[in-house]
Amino acid sequence: MKALIIIDIQNDFLPGGALAVNKGDEVIPIINKLQQTDFFDLVVATQDWHPQNHGSFASNHPGKNQFDKTTLGGLEQILWPDHCVQETNGAEFSDKLDTKKIEAIFRKGMDPNIDSYSGFFDNGKKKDTGLAAYLKGRNVDEIYLAGLAGDFCVYYSALDSADFGFKTYFIEDAARSIDENNFENVVKKNLLEKGVSIIKSTDIIN
Repeated sequence: MKALIIIDIQNDFLPGGALAVNKGDEVIPIINKLQQTDFFDLVVATQDWHPQNHGSFASNHPGKNQFDKTTLGGLEQILWPDHCVQETNGAEFSDKLDTKKIEAIFRKGMDPNIDSYSGFFDNGKKKDTGLAAYLKGRNVDEIYLAGLAGDFCVYYSALDSADFGFKTYFIEDAARSIDENNFENVVKKNLLEKGVSIIKSTDIIN
């Protein structure tokens, strides 16, 4: 069974949003096209869903600036602009994203004391989102990942997917990164070393 996991296609990560990924909107038509194929048995999505007092927000650290580093939950933490705050427009999925086939949504980043990039765990792996158990309960053995941002939430989701024993595919043209150089020089290497396959959407659509 094959599952497509759509990572964080939310307004705040798109052009004009609070933490916009450059050209992030370009992935939406690709993801919509992927969903229109008969290739996937299941489609699920993740959603960043932060409380306003989240410790990853620079605004909650007086004297600190956005993109400074601090410690949160015992881990090094980049301080982000306020983004994907619960029940705000920025946290909503893009209205251009086709959501009809999405069977389940897994929210993350709700604990103010630790950040959560992966769709499977928080960054300290203290709390499981239940995504892996859900997928295994549906007899999924292959996972295909797309969304934002390629060098953060899609990346960490792919690493965890591989750790759970899923055959994992990162759809490169269906993701955009905050730091493309980091993606090319570090992230891709780490994914390949973990056994993740890096593919293009045309490998599926064609």
